[in-house]
Amino acid sequence: MPTISVNRDELYNALEKTYTEEEFDELCFEYGIELDEVTSEREQIEKEQGESKAENASDAVIYKIDIPANRYDLLCIEGLVQAFNVFLRKSPAPNYRIVQPADRKKFKMIVKEPTKLIRPFCVAAILRNVTFTQESYNSFIDLQDKLHQNIGRKRSLVSIGTHDLDTIEGPFTYDAKSPEDIKFIALNQNKEHTAPELMEMYSKDSHLRFYLPIIRDSPVYPVIYDKNNVVLSMPPIINGDHSKIKLSTTNVFIEITATDLTKVKVTLDTIVTMFSSYCKDQFAVEPVDVEYYNGNKMETPELKYRQEVVYADDLNKKIGINVSADGIADLLTKMYLKSEVVDKSTGKILVTIPPTRSDVIHACDIIEDCAIAYGFDNIEFTLPRSMTIGGQQLSMKLSERLRVELAAAGFTEALTFSLCSYDDVGKKMRQVGGDSETRAVRIANPATQEFQVVRTSLLPGLLKTVASNRKMPLPMKLFEVQEVVLKDSDAETGAKNQRMLAAVNYNKTPGFEVIHGLLDRVMQILEIKCATIDHKLKSEGYYIRATSDTSYFPGRCAEIMYRETSIGKLGVLHPEVLTNFDLVCPAAALEINLEIFYR
Repeated sequence: MPTISVNRDELYNALEKTYTEEEFDELCFEYGIELDEVTSEREQIEKEQGESKAENASDAVIYKIDIPANRYDLLCIEGLVQAFNVFLRKSPAPNYRIVQPADRKKFKMIVKEPTKLIRPFCVAAILRNVTFTQESYNSFIDLQDKLHQNIGRKRSLVSIGTHDLDTIEGPFTYDAKSPEDIKFIALNQNKEHTAPELMEMYSKDSHLRFYLPIIRDSPVYPVIYDKNNVVLSMPPIINGDHSKIKLSTTNVFIEITATDLTKVKVTLDTIVTMFSSYCKDQFAVEPVDVEYYNGNKMETPELKYRQEVVYADDLNKKIGINVSADGIADLLTKMYLKSEVVDKSTGKILVTIPPTRSDVIHACDIIEDCAIAYGFDNIEFTLPRSMTIGGQQLSMKLSERLRVELAAAGFTEALTFSLCSYDDVGKKMRQVGGDSETRAVRIANPATQEFQVVRTSLLPGLLKTVASNRKMPLPMKLFEVQEVVLKDSDAETGAKNQRMLAAVNYNKTPGFEVIHGLLDRVMQILEIKCATIDHKLKSEGYYIRATSDTSYFPGRCAEIMYRETSIGKLGVLHPEVLTNFDLVCPAAALEINLEIFYR
């Protein structure tokens, strides 16, 4: 969940009430969010940058609040205050309005055809007669960053540009040009650079370098400029310095480019609804006409209010409460969903969903908000009407049995991360281009380089655990019984879970006999008999046969066969694999697919 930092005194001043920490924590809980941490600017900087950097920092109390990932309207103090005031019935929900310019001459954003090669969508809006303070200005910038990271997926889907309208002239043009043809003075720079020069310059920037790969390899870069060819921005990297927002700015031009039309509209609605509160005409937004190369036209933002119908009986039944239709309408209104009963005999309630609540996409979302407003603590515990008897899944039953027996055999259980780096299952295991690497499910938006893919094998996690405990006495014998995830084109989701058992014996000698003995013990527990290759039990029992695998030492690897099907491998790990995991002693390993034993 995203976390926002707000100044406590500024928040209380906006709410016109001072709370104790416990009272505010309870208010957050009642609204379905969480007060995560109480700190200060000084403490934050000391923690992140060291004491020397915090000399001039403020001691003002900062509240860090966890926000649900789909509540974009709560990612800034303005949205938080509006939501709390409506929840506490201090004020009604704002009425957001599209207001045409006084001279009836709307600004235009012209979208050129080359943009379809890289970021095909663009929307825009204008906030007139805005009054910024240092606090609201900081919040304006911070909200853009939060939206970039959240709905924008680190600017890859959505990127925002905000400009001082009084420094530029419309109509504006959104185009995509060859990098060498783009030249402007970037934000906070004093020298003009071409796009390739900027990409080189920002490759060392601690903040912007992460966004460069989004467009770096494209033959064209997106660019927005005004009537006089003044460059406003090169999304999603940097804005131009000419139109930068200042505290003295009164008219704000907002442009947003994206690869997804729905997300870009939600993002624009979020920004203008939050900061139109600082306009002289509160909650009024001036639209911009967007004209596409194919003749399509639209006015943005839309600021659509839509309506849904729910029934009191249905909500009562699903939540487990007994509230009248009028009471439910009142609860929903507290949650920013203005509601009214249109038919008391049937309990029909008409719910109006404002443009700030893009998270409400189904009646279930309305029911959830009703439950939050009622208070989860106030819902009585009741027994379900239907009685069912639960049973343990065979996979879990087998896993628990094996865990006990493996521990009794002298092995220690490890619990490793389900996510790992691409190198862990590929290069480090000497499986580049192999099955473990090619069948790995990649994470679209990994938080770190350590969590790029879902593991395809349990062995990398065990080897990293051994490496982290090198100072422990030898032998070190570890095992894990967990699931891996593999690509599967036949599966509905394109991937499947597979329960595996893996074990490692790390010692001064490899101890192949130890791992082999563990295999025999596992099979004994499963009541599967050992069969030689020419034995009559070959079709029912298990046996091992020599094989080769790049992760294992040549000539020291065996394939485990059960009912003529390969279910895993065991052997002495290759020295290069051990070196890749910073291990100095030899090791023997075993990995078995358990699926075949209970399916």
